[in-house]
Amino acid sequence: MAMHLLKRLNLTTALWLIGTGTALAQGAAPVRQVTPLAQGWQFHFGDDQPEGGARGAGWETVSLPHTWNRVGQYEAQTGIPLARRPIDKRQGVAWYRLDFAAPALAQGQRAYLQFDAASRTAQVWVNGRKVGGHDGGFSRFRLDITDALRAGQTNQLSVRVDNTQPAPGSTTQDILPLTGDFFVQGGLYRPVSLVVTEATHFDMLDDGGSGVYAQTTRIGATSADLAVVARVRNDAGARGLTLVSRLIDARGRQVARAETPLQAAANATREDRQVLTIARPHLWQGVASPYLYTLACELRDADGRLLDRIDQSVGIREVRIDPDKGLLLNGRPTPLHGVGLHQDSMAHGWAMSEADVERTVGIIRDMGANSIRLTHYQHGDAVHTIADRLGLIVWDEIPLVTAWTTRNEQKTATEQLTANARQQLRELVAQNRNHPSVVVWGIANEVDFGPSRPGFLSNGTTAAPDPLPLLRDLNTLAHQLDPSRPTAVANCCEDRDMPQVPPVADVPDVSAVNRYFGWYYDKPEDLGPHLDSLHKKRPQQPLALSEYGAGAGLSLHTDDVRGGPVDAGGRNQPEEYQADLHERTWPQIKARPWLWASWLWNSFDFGSTVRREGDAVDINTKGLVSYDGSVRKDAFYYYRAQWSDQPTVHITGRRYTDRNYGVTDVKVYSNAARTQLWLNGKSLGTVAGCENRVCVWTGVRLAPGENRLEARAMFAGKTVSDAIRWTLGPDQVDAYRIDSGAIVAAPSTHARFGSDAFFDGGKPGTMDTVQRYRPPILAKIANSPDRDLVASYRSGDFRYRLPLPRGSYRVTLTFAEPSQPVGQRLFDVTANGKAMLQAVDVAALAGAPLTAITRTFTVAVGDAGLDLGFVSRKGEAIVSAVEVERDRQGSR
Repeated sequence: MAMHLLKRLNLTTALWLIGTGTALAQGAAPVRQVTPLAQGWQFHFGDDQPEGGARGAGWETVSLPHTWNRVGQYEAQTGIPLARRPIDKRQGVAWYRLDFAAPALAQGQRAYLQFDAASRTAQVWVNGRKVGGHDGGFSRFRLDITDALRAGQTNQLSVRVDNTQPAPGSTTQDILPLTGDFFVQGGLYRPVSLVVTEATHFDMLDDGGSGVYAQTTRIGATSADLAVVARVRNDAGARGLTLVSRLIDARGRQVARAETPLQAAANATREDRQVLTIARPHLWQGVASPYLYTLACELRDADGRLLDRIDQSVGIREVRIDPDKGLLLNGRPTPLHGVGLHQDSMAHGWAMSEADVERTVGIIRDMGANSIRLTHYQHGDAVHTIADRLGLIVWDEIPLVTAWTTRNEQKTATEQLTANARQQLRELVAQNRNHPSVVVWGIANEVDFGPSRPGFLSNGTTAAPDPLPLLRDLNTLAHQLDPSRPTAVANCCEDRDMPQVPPVADVPDVSAVNRYFGWYYDKPEDLGPHLDSLHKKRPQQPLALSEYGAGAGLSLHTDDVRGGPVDAGGRNQPEEYQADLHERTWPQIKARPWLWASWLWNSFDFGSTVRREGDAVDINTKGLVSYDGSVRKDAFYYYRAQWSDQPTVHITGRRYTDRNYGVTDVKVYSNAARTQLWLNGKSLGTVAGCENRVCVWTGVRLAPGENRLEARAMFAGKTVSDAIRWTLGPDQVDAYRIDSGAIVAAPSTHARFGSDAFFDGGKPGTMDTVQRYRPPILAKIANSPDRDLVASYRSGDFRYRLPLPRGSYRVTLTFAEPSQPVGQRLFDVTANGKAMLQAVDVAALAGAPLTAITRTFTVAVGDAGLDLGFVSRKGEAIVSAVEVERDRQGSR
């Protein structure tokens, strides 16, 4: 069916923007009365209050948007101002109450409450009378409160919200999402307002949409057609009406008009269609030219009196997604490169203001992204409106994430959960179908995990539930609601050795994959061949990369990203590894123009109470920007140099200020033709045409104390520069203390060590048992106070090439045998080719496995530095730590 729809639709979408349907343009007087209900709310957490009853003790005054939840902490050394703020991870029932003054209502007028979101369920009372509710924490809903309202008087509004985690028998067991790598916060976290309309109006109860929907049906050489569908609700007697639609350009000139007489039956809703033809249309061309018109739709009675009016922005454009050419915007190839985004901030949680959202999107745009994947649920109107205005192309999706059953014995979704998924999809489409930024409907994310899903997302399922019935149902519904847009599913696991899970990629129109090569599995270089195999497998289906990336601690650093393994579920997540992974991944994406889009994961660190990793708790650290927005990690500037036409010069490692080694490479991300590096006022040379826009100066020797690095480049006759400061402590001068096999050095009781570096050959290892998403099982290592230092090692045939100046040096090596018996591991240690230790048998020397020993010798170093060789005789050579420092006695 998906392929049939691809051919039938040719994946053409022509969309335009609509917000809440209450915006006005051209100075028109409002017809609807819209009263924001933001101030003076009373809040109480707990379900010990009477429904719609009076307030008691334990209430606090709050303003909207509001959530009681705050999740996610950084360790203090990150320097994040909000790192240790108070945390509130409570989930359950809470109450909101508000006394508000209602306007007087004229004959026949209707009053509605509009909630832009309430998480994750809401029940609403007005003056003690229940007026309705809503299941689902991400979409707008409206309630007709006309009969319960005391017009012209003070009214009491009571709202009961519930963000209980779904579980069998819970109040939320059939409300999506059931699980996910994000925290579902509670509250009235988007605006609430009172809307008064005339008895005849554009439908206020159409799944939270405006009641007016439009689609560009034709773009020709000199004109375009815009089809307008209006849903008219008449809560009065039968009457004659006129529907008037006008299109107004950015200069305020009317460029098209349609007028249609119609007969409205009593107490009924009807749909009417018009076509506006625009001569010489200015197309919405993404970030290159995000041109918006204004569409003004009016309802008038038989006497010409204005009954309702909605003004909304319009972007005329056509999108085609081709399996070989990628995404074409108005016929132009437009490769999408962007980011995933969650809707939280560290300061406010989900209760973000429009200004907060504006700042968030501004940071994303500054990086040069031209697209956002709004994950993993419906986001608010603000981000869509901003995306329309800036020309950012958007993926929208519903919160069908990972799971659709709560019980092990369930294979398919319950009728209740299916109904909730359909409801959330209807609301997503109704509320966002008119945004020109939105190009696809995402109907699911990673529902092909099956029983192999990560433990923190598991519900104990041991069999593979079948997602296909639910996906097919949602796919059909999406096409019924909006035939102009394709559907998409982000899958995690096809061709990832999970054969018990049914493939899901064949269901939607376009395919997208979440792949973490080099992070959770394999190497970054494996991504490209994997994408090639999927493209070959389904040559007629467009393919996108919907997630890729790596975590990064703000205070965790390494001197060599290949020095040891990262811990995708634990602490060892240095910032430099994230940057390196993106440096190695993006060129593979760029080289495959048939990918219609790619979105890295993620734009910002975000709250997730299932994680304890890096230098954070309850934070997913894959963001390129810190959770609070104050720190842009190095990888952010890598993409800015790749994607943005803004001058970019960025020295990496600015948070690794206290250096472990006196000799290091310096890396600069630059999109300039030529880039120059200075150290302490002395030029280290100019690099031209940096490959992959990564400029590297190798073997830079730092001075003791503070060092100032500055990179400079010329852009259109103007100098752009970046400067940072690094410090080399006195104990690090002409000394190398290496934690072998470690990407992040372990602490030591006697000296400061750096991560594994300066090696040639061998492979890293550990004596601990690593468990993904769980703490490692630590080996018990005897005879050393520095267990963590000893636990990692480098093994094989390898050498350390240390750029030491001339002099006499003392070398101390730490060994421990992980598991081999006596006689099974024999090796020599050489210094500049001279044997210093011969036939080393660590097991024999230590007397037992997992027992540390040290050996020390003195060497004379000439102009070529020190070459320490580890040469296998039987089995593999091994070392846990290398210490080389000045031999003060030999130097006298």
